[in-house]
Amino acid sequence: MAHQLGELQLAIMRELWSRGEATVAQVHEALHPQRGLALTTIATMLRKMEDKGVVSHRTEGRQFVYEATVSEDAVSRSMVGQLTARLFDGDPVAMVSHLLSEHEIDGDELSELQALIERKRQEATGDAD
Repeated sequence: MAHQLGELQLAIMRELWSRGEATVAQVHEALHPQRGLALTTIATMLRKMEDKGVVSHRTEGRQFVYEATVSEDAVSRSMVGQLTARLFDGDPVAMVSHLLSEHEIDGDELSELQALIERKRQEATGDAD
């Protein structure tokens, strides 16, 4: 299933992933310092996200307690896949090439990337050193 989330939706999901579950007020409190959004905006967004199937809620007293119904990994895979398809014609090599040429990457990061590539190469060839 494809999950395309906007910036605010992603911020809300990150809050739910980190907490496990949260009320509208808790999400609002966490996001208000950076975003300055009204409580009603957060409530409306959570209802829309529930309609999309990415969150669900249970009732606790008079409050809805929300939780994510999709994992962070699933959302990341979906969004990166869609980005790769739209911007790089589905070519992951073109995407990685773009990232390497357009961003400052230090030696430690390059070493980490090389290790990831080597692990993938071993998985692809079936080598288990």
